[in-house]
Amino acid sequence: IVVLMSLFYLLTVQPSKRFLRSAGPRHNSLKIVGSDIFPVKVYVKLNHNSPRILCLTNHLRNLELIDPIFQWNGPGGGLSSENSSVQISPAGTLILRRFNLSGVYTCSIVYKLTPMQPDKKLIIKYLIYAYSDPKSYYEFTAQYHAAPCNSSHNTSFEKALLRILRKLVAELFCEVTLIKSECHHVKMQRGGLQNEIFFTFSVTSLDREKENRLCQQGACDASHRLNKARHVIEEFFKQQVEVSRKSSEPLPEIYYIEGTLQMVWVDRCYPGYGMNAVIHPDCPECCVACSPGSYNPSAGIHCLRCDSSLIYGATKC
Repeated sequence: IVVLMSLFYLLTVQPSKRFLRSAGPRHNSLKIVGSDIFPVKVYVKLNHNSPRILCLTNHLRNLELIDPIFQWNGPGGGLSSENSSVQISPAGTLILRRFNLSGVYTCSIVYKLTPMQPDKKLIIKYLIYAYSDPKSYYEFTAQYHAAPCNSSHNTSFEKALLRILRKLVAELFCEVTLIKSECHHVKMQRGGLQNEIFFTFSVTSLDREKENRLCQQGACDASHRLNKARHVIEEFFKQQVEVSRKSSEPLPEIYYIEGTLQMVWVDRCYPGYGMNAVIHPDCPECCVACSPGSYNPSAGIHCLRCDSSLIYGATKC
């Protein structure tokens, strides 16, 4: 534990740059135009406002419409600006606020091209999907030579190691979580038995920083901070090996086994959401609400087939 604390000091004596989040620009000017041939897919970030969705086709946008009447319908029935989550302009433009209800949205428009002509009616269909960014994280595994598996020294060491790892990435607004820690008896090649602890832990970026400060350029991007955290952790384990090599003292009872640190990048979607670049080519890396006929019961990355599922965002079959 003393060796770990010394390494923590070496890695943190230099002043570090803080990586913080700032509010991004708002893009209220984006407009989505419908089609009278096929449903138009729209992707809205979960719990965010939608772009402006027009009750018009490109053809109708270029015409003068007399006495147009617009009526929007969603998965729950008719839409009205009386609902705080819906805004419909006099020109029939729809904005969905704090969007979370994926499904089929239709707009019917009744209009005339001249005062003497009979009414014309057109129904425009949209498939509006809620999506979220994948919850990405690094998963690390590392092995340590250990005390006897029933020893309390192993538990104390585990707690100290986690405290240090968490402090190392705290200023990057990342979080270390222990997934599992197992002690095993390992038969060495051409040798006897030794005790080893197998650590598995994840490093995730926090969604919200506790301090409200501005970050510079892409410094607050989650993947940027995660990569910084990965480098810090890799350096920490590298330093453990170098300190052991340079030390004239016998190895401590518990020490990192060189070359055992492994890392994988993991993507996960929330239940009811999944990635599918074939169905959603315009949002291939998004976790999109599962369509009817599919579901995602846990934090997997894909929606699974379920013929009995009739809703968007299903978590059960």
